[in-house]
Amino acid sequence: MTNENTVDNAKVQINPIPIVGVIILGAFVAILNQTLMNVALPQIMNKLEITANTAQWLTTVFMLVNGVLIPVTAYLMGRFTTRQLFITAMTLFSIGTLVCGVAPGFNTLVAGRVIQAAGAGILMPLMTNVILSVFPIEKRGKAMGVIGIAMIFAPAIGPTLSGWIVQNYSWRVLFFMILPIGILDVILAIFLLKNVTERTFPKPDVLGIILSTIGFGGILYGFSTAGNKGWTNAEVLVTLGVGIVALLLFVWRQLVHDDPMLEFRVFRYWMFSLSTIINIIITMAMFAAMILVPIYLQNIRGFTPLESGLLLLPGAILMGIMSPITGAIFDKIGPRWLAVVGLAITVITTYMFANLTDDMSYLTLIIMYSARMFGMSMLMMPIMTAGLNALPQRWNAHGTAMVNTIRQVAGSVGTALLITVMTNQTKAHLTEMAKEQQVGPQMKAQFAHLTNEATIYGLNDAFLVATGMALLAFILAFFLRKPKPADDLDPRGTGKIEEKAVKGN
Repeated sequence: MTNENTVDNAKVQINPIPIVGVIILGAFVAILNQTLMNVALPQIMNKLEITANTAQWLTTVFMLVNGVLIPVTAYLMGRFTTRQLFITAMTLFSIGTLVCGVAPGFNTLVAGRVIQAAGAGILMPLMTNVILSVFPIEKRGKAMGVIGIAMIFAPAIGPTLSGWIVQNYSWRVLFFMILPIGILDVILAIFLLKNVTERTFPKPDVLGIILSTIGFGGILYGFSTAGNKGWTNAEVLVTLGVGIVALLLFVWRQLVHDDPMLEFRVFRYWMFSLSTIINIIITMAMFAAMILVPIYLQNIRGFTPLESGLLLLPGAILMGIMSPITGAIFDKIGPRWLAVVGLAITVITTYMFANLTDDMSYLTLIIMYSARMFGMSMLMMPIMTAGLNALPQRWNAHGTAMVNTIRQVAGSVGTALLITVMTNQTKAHLTEMAKEQQVGPQMKAQFAHLTNEATIYGLNDAFLVATGMALLAFILAFFLRKPKPADDLDPRGTGKIEEKAVKGN
């Protein structure tokens, strides 16, 4: 068998630095692309003469394709080599970027986003799986910390860079700016990338793919539209219902299938299950700041997109600086105390955001947001790495696909939940305040002021919910520990051999 098909002997000879570098560059440009788009939507709406609901499809369709494709990546990583899969993913992403840049109208732009997402959906699970394959367990924390720089630096500069570009140039510049990076990464991959993952040549499960697509697609779409249309909307209820039924059927099929596309038995490993639960809660709570802070800054305080981006920039840069440091600490002491300290900071700072006012200073907001990001820097990568380290090597691809899929769903659920809380509480506060002060919509100036105050109260209530989420994760963090390398006879990741534990695997 060639070096392309087997990795056992090659691992010793392969230098992981250029391989990881090429893949991190691809992940960086994919994440940067998504954060650039969020700020550019208003200008795209004006130039293409479309409504906000229509424009939202540019981000929704990207998320949907990502969410649908990620569960399939475990199968793809078993079927194709690292090199084949990455080059295909980056080529698709680059082609999609070009289509977006030259798109004459909205439909073409959406098509380009779909092609982009098809490539980007493969990149993140593939990158994590490569790290697990080329680094021993005692060095994975530091390696994942380095990855964290790319994952955090992109959203750190994205809003600021996008705000500056759309204020001075066309939105098309955003795509033409990242296109050369994508093409360069494809060229680098052709020369530097080698296969480092094991190929198991699984058989395609067509019914599983269909159920997965309907299940995850329905749930992601339902939650993403619930924030705008409400939980009682027929479209939301139908898509969520269909998605949940299809997902349950998908889970059942994977559990009884001899060669599952996505291995749900990874949840037999206690540390993987616990870290996944904490990751879900953290991801949902994290969206409090990512979604709600820009609303407060731009809609209530009147800051420009550029000013909003600059306010968020120091915290994101601090998170990027801390990522490799926390990774190195993780390798030495494990995840528990990193998570406990990080979540303690996150709980406190999230609660501070639950007390926003209409005159809070710019500097105070920067300090609060930066402190929150400092706490978050101790959480995401160490907790995810702890869970993946608890799995045996043969389930790395399934573990990374599962983690990325669940995080995608958690992000959608968190966004929908927090926006719903903010919207409902804003309406409730506005009704109460208007009744108390006898102010109606016809009194435009007074009503506008009350609306702003009610929105701040709604935001505070949403942050209070996020604080409760972070507090729950804080309690669970005390049960984390540094896992020992798992094997097939250790289904709960305890480090103890249990001979009959994996019967039927």
